[in-house]
Amino acid sequence: MSLATLDRPTTSFSAPRPVAVPTETPTPDAAAPRLRAVPAGTEARGFVLYVGVDELKAEAAGTDLGHLVEQLKQLVAQLVPSAETHAAVALAPQGAGGRDVDVVRLALQDPAALARQRQTPAPELVKPRGGVVIDISRKRVALDGETAGLTYKEFELLQYLVLREGRTIDRAELIASLWNANDDEIPNERTIDVHVRRLRSKLGAYEDIVRTVRGVGYRFDRHADVSIRQATTPSPDF
Repeated sequence: MSLATLDRPTTSFSAPRPVAVPTETPTPDAAAPRLRAVPAGTEARGFVLYVGVDELKAEAAGTDLGHLVEQLKQLVAQLVPSAETHAAVALAPQGAGGRDVDVVRLALQDPAALARQRQTPAPELVKPRGGVVIDISRKRVALDGETAGLTYKEFELLQYLVLREGRTIDRAELIASLWNANDDEIPNERTIDVHVRRLRSKLGAYEDIVRTVRGVGYRFDRHADVSIRQATTPSPDF
């Protein structure tokens, strides 16, 4: 993984939108919390804010990484005009796993992240990843060769997204398609969010195959390490 600077302006970024800055002087009770004591002989000269967000998530939120950087730099300039800033974007190979913020921390040589990486067992001691197998015919999901303990409704939810691969499904459609009047559970949009959160927790390291499209719904994104065993019934979208 590597870094790409974002300090130079580029014409592909949209103009920064105005950032509201409080004008009232904070009272002592509302003052920002003080930094914890620093070691003797040192002083605080600035800070690093790690932001974990990939281009797809930014696009789904109606923005891009360059615009986010410009907004943050503009806010700092308004709050402390004399402050100096430097921005860089963390790069990783396509398809690399792990949380976005962890990728950023490693790319920026964060000591805690590097220490955690050093504690990771050597490759020969790590069990090889077998990927995800979504077996629609048997209604079963295997993660690295181990069967995932999905409930019936969790599998139905995953299957619905898988069969409509690449299409964002809104919560109303999921409710209408996966629940009926005879179910004990009375579903709403919050119900869908809860089921998706539980599903992702059971997918573990592969949770990002179920993507959130902010303000719309959810989408299944197939990775290279995901295989699907179809039933005889083809996808309804083909």
